Amino acid sequence: MPYQFREWIRVPAALLLILSCSATKIPVPMPAAVPPVTAAQPADTTKTSVLLENLLKSGSAQLAPVLQNPAKFNLQVIYTQVDRGANGVPKLTHHYFNVNPARYFYPASTVKLPVVALALQRLNELAAAGIDRNTTMITEAGDATQTAVYNDATAADGRPTIAQYIKKILLVSDNDAYNRLYEFLGQEYINNQLHLKGYRDVQLLHRLNIFLSEEENRRTNPVQFLDDKRTVLYRQPLQRNAATYLPRNDSMGRGYLKGGQLQNGPMDFSKKNRISLEDLHQVLISLVFPQQVPAAQRFNITEDDRNFLLKYMSQFPTESTFPDYASDTTYWPAYGKFILLGGEKGPQPEWLRSFNKTGDAYGQLLDIAYIADLQNNVEFFVSATIYCNEDGILNDDQYDYKTIGLPFMKTLGELLHNYELKRERKIKPDLSGFIFTYDK
Repeated sequence: MPYQFREWIRVPAALLLILSCSATKIPVPMPAAVPPVTAAQPADTTKTSVLLENLLKSGSAQLAPVLQNPAKFNLQVIYTQVDRGANGVPKLTHHYFNVNPARYFYPASTVKLPVVALALQRLNELAAAGIDRNTTMITEAGDATQTAVYNDATAADGRPTIAQYIKKILLVSDNDAYNRLYEFLGQEYINNQLHLKGYRDVQLLHRLNIFLSEEENRRTNPVQFLDDKRTVLYRQPLQRNAATYLPRNDSMGRGYLKGGQLQNGPMDFSKKNRISLEDLHQVLISLVFPQQVPAAQRFNITEDDRNFLLKYMSQFPTESTFPDYASDTTYWPAYGKFILLGGEKGPQPEWLRSFNKTGDAYGQLLDIAYIADLQNNVEFFVSATIYCNEDGILNDDQYDYKTIGLPFMKTLGELLHNYELKRERKIKPDLSGFIFTYDK
């Protein structure tokens, strides 16, 4: 019989009593020790490949205004060709347009992709405690700035779990779900692990869609994992990250609104999240083709975990039962698919799948995608970021996503897809490993 977690919201005090009593009977595994790593300053160098530059310039008039002034649009594009050997092993060839890791852009929700992978990695580190992605996770409030979670109404049985949070992140980029993973991992673990994997200039410093101070984002909620009998399997206290990171001087815009008043001058982003397009692109490759990145750069997740991620990265929201996005008019098939599909409403071909993570905030639009054309046996990677803010004012909600960003992303995807359809391959890829049975 499923849990009735919804009832617990009305009696949190009783819940806390149950948890505190059961917790005294079990050992509590300690978080894995991680040596501190100081982030590095990215090199200020721009990479552009002749092939990709020529491809983009041969595209439609939709691309021309952006390509004529890539600095204005803070445009960066990475295109990776995939060629299979006789044994099916992929060979990757990277092409770049205006890619510079030192040129700041706000990464928005794309930061959720590495955090999702780290959440599954952390669960594997805690496997001895008897927990996995489907174990109930209770989030407590460690101070007045934090909020607790005792149930999840989007789950079939009302239980909050890492699996359900990941589904919501990958299907519709749910911000609260991301914040719960951020709190489970802690700021220090997230940054140290990414630095150790070679992503040394990454700084992921805050929750999303909620205003908290720098200090409040350093502190993350206590969490507990419960078994089927509601016995505590693992308890993690409130954490505080005391690490210091390399000072930055990142800014965007020519002005911004604060308290309804226009502030002249760029907005300071030096305490906001930072990750380069190359790092995001490499994170995606490490999940799609883990054997094609150095062993030290791979996430310590199981093959079942990896397939779980790939399934929900490629699933349309309208194919979801729990959460029930299929009957919610807020969402449509290409809701979170910018490259190639353009986020457009209406039905989409089920044989054309984007394994991706998008983001949009402060006028910056991004998509990190592995495209699998299951009908024509075509595959490639493409990641892109573009600034869509003609007036240069931030926080005014007057961004040009629909008129500049999404049309560019759609046209970019179509251009590369058409090129890939014609590109000669000695061996056609077997994409059967990327075919999933979705919820609906």
